Amino acid sequence: MTRELSSRFYIGQIVRHRLFGYRGVIYDVDPRFMMSDEWYEQVALSRPPKDRPWYHLLVDGAGHTTYVAERNLRVSENDSSPIRHPLIDDYFDRFDGDRYVTQERRN
Repeated sequence: MTRELSSRFYIGQIVRHRLFGYRGVIYDVDPRFMMSDEWYEQVALSRPPKDRPWYHLLVDGAGHTTYVAERNLRVSENDSSPIRHPLIDDYFDRFDGDRYVTQERRN
């Protein structure tokens, strides 16, 4: 029997990194760790669980993205300002003052 995992956060949600304090917006979610073991050994120094969701973030005020384990994220409270990232318009259509929204695409 496999346990179905549910993610705590959602695409378009603004979050803050629990350890490093930066803000970002989630643009994709993996149900479990999907990078290489080499990446995990070199980058994930706190050794978060691989069997829980991992999130792809556009980092506020930067030009890069990050890949973060669920346990290292928290909701960004008391700061509802928009995320400043050069790729924001590639992933989202608008900011509603609370979260980023994308239009549902139809074929």
